[in-house]
Amino acid sequence: MRHRRILLFLAGAAGVMSALAATAITGGYQLNLTPSEPLGLWRIEKLQRPVSTGDLVFLCPPTTAVFTEAWRRGYLRRGLCPGGFAPLIKTVAALPRQLVEINDHVLIDGRPVAASSVRRTDGEGRALMPDAGGVVPPHHLFLHSPFASSYDSRYFGPVPDAGLLGLARPVLTFDP
Repeated sequence: MRHRRILLFLAGAAGVMSALAATAITGGYQLNLTPSEPLGLWRIEKLQRPVSTGDLVFLCPPTTAVFTEAWRRGYLRRGLCPGGFAPLIKTVAALPRQLVEINDHVLIDGRPVAASSVRRTDGEGRALMPDAGGVVPPHHLFLHSPFASSYDSRYFGPVPDAGLLGLARPVLTFDP
């Protein structure tokens, strides 16, 4: 009898957890476990206007060899985006037709981007190849994070705006 109660309790707890997870996902909530932005619970807010520079956004990365390698190296988490990736939380730094120059730092239309040092190796000493830069193509966004070790468009280049999920709004977050 005692085992049955324990099993019923565990089944009920699993059901409640599943319902909460489903509600969170369908309600536009996302758990951020990466250091690029504060850890915690975030909400995806649907954009009611065109995306702008300075917007903090959630974006599904494209399923490309670059992102597959980034996942293999541990730069990305698993999630519900195509390719099994978790959405990125990044700031839109440049829009289509803007010129991005990448050397030791990033320049956009000739203006330096704050906290945009380009690293040549990751935390494990593996080579990082910066993107070549250039004009952001139509329907693409150049993404940036001020976090020093962030994996962003400095390394993977502009990404298609088709993966844009919406604005990133913190709900319950903390900086470690």
